Amino acid sequence: MKKPVTVTITGAAGNIGYALAFRVAAGQMLGADQPINLNLLEIPAAGAAVQGVVMELNDCAFPTLNQVTATHDAQVAFRDCHFAMLVGARPRGPGMERKDLLLENAKIFSAQGKALDAVASRDVRVLVVGNPANTNSLIAQRNAPTLAPDRFTAMTRLDHNRGLAQVTERAAVPLAQVKRVIIWGNHSATQYPDLHHATVGGKPALSVVGESWFKDVFIPTVQQRGAAVIKARGTSSAASAASAALDHIRDWTLGTPDGDWVSMGVPSDGSYGIPQGVIYSYPVTCKGGRYSIVQGLSVNDFSREKMLATHRELCEERDGVKDLI
Repeated sequence: MKKPVTVTITGAAGNIGYALAFRVAAGQMLGADQPINLNLLEIPAAGAAVQGVVMELNDCAFPTLNQVTATHDAQVAFRDCHFAMLVGARPRGPGMERKDLLLENAKIFSAQGKALDAVASRDVRVLVVGNPANTNSLIAQRNAPTLAPDRFTAMTRLDHNRGLAQVTERAAVPLAQVKRVIIWGNHSATQYPDLHHATVGGKPALSVVGESWFKDVFIPTVQQRGAAVIKARGTSSAASAASAALDHIRDWTLGTPDGDWVSMGVPSDGSYGIPQGVIYSYPVTCKGGRYSIVQGLSVNDFSREKMLATHRELCEERDGVKDLI
């Protein structure tokens, strides 16, 4: 067995945090040979609930779970952590405008960024799941000036996985045959799910699924999938979001398969004409614990318009919380 690593999950008593904690503790994220020290961060009002999660984790007797700690103190939760999964966020309440939601979450993620900056491992990998994930990730990053900016990412892997599933169903092929789906931009209804570079069984995906299906069905289905789940279940995605979070960290840490890529919200660097200053979803490959944006892809006018539209939304979100970044 290796030396234990510390994984911190925020909002650990919530639906996504609960779905995530047991899979992390069981070794499904970093491998069955990697011991985990699991820190669970919750607000004081959820103290009893998170203690129940601790009890259940202990009762599972996972061989990979070295120790588990629950706290409402961010400095305790993030102390020397190697992986920070920021799940907890303020949900939108009745009558709350999007700007109000952004401001409330900005307060949470600015405080967590400061705590990470103060006490986390210098090699920490941060994944923001709590929405609006891209802008929350930017806020945390800007409040952690001594950590490398590329340590902060946002989750668009759920959208990526949703895209894979839609193509698999449409083409009636095994999942392993679908490669190189892309999610560009924001984790919101403006995101651009792109199949122009995807393949199905080695063939161009658009030749298999059809251009009209791509534009009229695939794009809106992936964009609105979260709302569709809420309508069907009466509550938001939890198991699929937790699964995507595991996928994101596992691939970032252990590497992506040869010949394929995944989608991650990462700090923009000018690639594909997206200026620096936002967390933007790109196709990436991962190796040696680092990600690299896939370069050199052709972008047609249809794609360019959608990529810029989602960038404009990210800029609007950033400008709405400028005082906290």
